[in-house]
Amino acid sequence: MGKKILMCGNDACGEGAMLAGCTFYAGYPITPQNELTAYMARRMVDTGGTFIQAESELAAINMVLGASASGFRAMTSSSSPGISLKQEGISYMAGCELPGVIVNIQRGGPGLGNIAPAQGDYFQSVKGGGHGDYKVIVLAPASAQELLDHTSLAFDLSDKYRNPALILGDGLLGQMMEPVEIRTQSSGNNIHNKPWALTGCAGRKPNIIKSLFLGDGVLEAHNVKLQQKYNTIKAAEVRVEMINSKDSDIMVVAYGSVARISKAAVAKARAKGIKAGLIRPITLWPFPEKAISEIADKVKKFLVVEMSAGQMVEDVRLAICGKAKVSFYGRMGGGIPTEGEILAQIEKIV
Repeated sequence: MGKKILMCGNDACGEGAMLAGCTFYAGYPITPQNELTAYMARRMVDTGGTFIQAESELAAINMVLGASASGFRAMTSSSSPGISLKQEGISYMAGCELPGVIVNIQRGGPGLGNIAPAQGDYFQSVKGGGHGDYKVIVLAPASAQELLDHTSLAFDLSDKYRNPALILGDGLLGQMMEPVEIRTQSSGNNIHNKPWALTGCAGRKPNIIKSLFLGDGVLEAHNVKLQQKYNTIKAAEVRVEMINSKDSDIMVVAYGSVARISKAAVAKARAKGIKAGLIRPITLWPFPEKAISEIADKVKKFLVVEMSAGQMVEDVRLAICGKAKVSFYGRMGGGIPTEGEILAQIEKIV
């Protein structure tokens, strides 16, 4: 058992990065993730790492690109509008096959919106918010503990596949205070395990990291290689939590903080004699489409709940492929679904 302390979600995320051996952080202030930037500023001093408050979000993501190319475990974080500004750099990292962790503590939009929790960045995260055919690994924590654990995991997955990984949280998770057990310990940063890194080429052939391929057919071959990697990730790294999946008449599908609220609503439904269950995707990409499809063979009613106008619901419908009825309930612009609202939707559908 590790040490348990009271932390806000943003601080827990930062501690997860430190436990993973993060040695470089570049960010820019934006609410509701500012505590994470402040935490990294303090902790990098403790460990001898490098902290930079960049002049912009664009600068921050490109600094992470450079640090990653040099072999270091690197991270940046922001909230929704700031993540939009980082998309070109994320596309460049994917094209260069560079690891790196990006944290998005989502807020309401579109535009500057507000600083309240939202889940309107799902499409941007899982479909590739920049240009080109690329994917990032997307993890969706549902507690301060998971913000710590999943951030550490994101570094390991990112290094394993030489691919950017994204933590998709929201303002509710980032700001809430919870007991967190400091238990996660990953393989850490070891520059010597990255023979592709730009570390100086004395005594060896120079390494080249680039995403510009101008020769006839060369870029297509590179894209084919990337798609093969994405298929490998899809086969090996799907993570999903199932509750009451064996005897339910209706399954609620939700991620992040909304899944946490939905879990309480499902418990209340069970107390009223309604056989309800919950599917919580933990990896939003790769999405647990196979698991959802298999449940749809026996459960014919689904309710997707999101803090958006309806984004993940499209992937749920694709996974179910017409085998069951899919209903949707969403709140937008900082609106948070309550247990009572979700329970009412369950009762209505049943």
